[in-house]
Amino acid sequence: MEHRLVQLMEKALGWDSAAPMGRGFARGSVDDPELCARMLTPQRLLDIAMRRSLSPPQFRCFQKGDELRPNQFLTPTISRRGQSLPMANMDTLSHLMQEGCTLVVDGMDAFDPTMEVACRALQWWSRELVQVNTYLTTADAAGFGLHWDDHDVVVVQLAGEKSWEVRGASREAPMYRDASPNSQPSEDIEWAGTMQPGDVMHIPRGYWHTATRTDKDDKGYSLHATFGFVKRTGVDWAAWVADKMRTDVLFRIDLDRFGEKDDQEVQNNVLYAELLRHTESLTIPSYLAAREREQAPSRYVHTGGLFGPATDVVCVTPFPPHIEVNDQDLTVLAVGKRLRLARRAEDAARLLLSGYPVSLERVRGLTGIDAAPLAETFMKEGLCAELTDALRSGFTGLVPATHCLSTL
Repeated sequence: MEHRLVQLMEKALGWDSAAPMGRGFARGSVDDPELCARMLTPQRLLDIAMRRSLSPPQFRCFQKGDELRPNQFLTPTISRRGQSLPMANMDTLSHLMQEGCTLVVDGMDAFDPTMEVACRALQWWSRELVQVNTYLTTADAAGFGLHWDDHDVVVVQLAGEKSWEVRGASREAPMYRDASPNSQPSEDIEWAGTMQPGDVMHIPRGYWHTATRTDKDDKGYSLHATFGFVKRTGVDWAAWVADKMRTDVLFRIDLDRFGEKDDQEVQNNVLYAELLRHTESLTIPSYLAAREREQAPSRYVHTGGLFGPATDVVCVTPFPPHIEVNDQDLTVLAVGKRLRLARRAEDAARLLLSGYPVSLERVRGLTGIDAAPLAETFMKEGLCAELTDALRSGFTGLVPATHCLSTL
């Protein structure tokens, strides 16, 4: 699925695919001034915070380097039946922003359709799970101190400006759960400077970094989005292999703690040999393919025709569906499902699963197949979703209109 953010990000970083991800620091700038405002504005972030019941750790506020307690910026809203719901106190937030603070919304893709579509496009591009966190810093507030992340990130400066310092890694491939701590920052400065609207920066896992506005005008602000890419490691593959061992009775049998030394050695050798045999088929490529095809579906609207038949749909699988074709039929593998379809449905299936908004009437005109039953199957199984007005807005102006079979 082509997306303006992906195209411009690649160009800015000098990449032609996701392969350079994690291999080194990179920085550049997009040449499309309208993209930033289309992605997110400070006003839209505050509107989301106002209209939803957000609370830590998803919604946080920092001032003078410290995280504020929830009751300092959230207010319980009591219904007439006595039900309490935490909501942002917008008057308090206004004062905090005037004084200087940082508002953080984690997982913005769960609340905003534009960010949701962008994250899915980045997932299809990178074949990794992606989440976007947003940071609004006002006046001359400090940001987070020098720290490192356990995943690769791409930072997009959307509005205003912020000063950054990025250092190299002090431990190779550090992890959240690791064999030893990673608490001593590197002295190797990769880059230090100011991020302006449209600037893009890739920070690999383990690279130390900090961002602040303490050196900026107390009347200004900064808004940036951090897209986090959670790549798989050898530990993840080993855990998957271990989980697959549950199908083998030899690995379900208790370890012989109290047996003779020779008996324990026999069990050790048998398990080791069986493990090697299993890993011949449970390869790293097979693990990565299985991870894509078995990733659970996301939450989407599916009314089942309750309010009228669906007219437009879009594929919402976390990763591109895998389609296998033979002379008699075709098989679609996605979201842990295996769907077998008639061979003549291939063209319609590929259009419905393209990742772009699709009109069922247009599909019928192009393929001669009534796509409604097929679309209903895909929606029921979690591969497609009805194209609501909100979801449609997430695509508008950000994906090529020529690729869509639905009006944006």
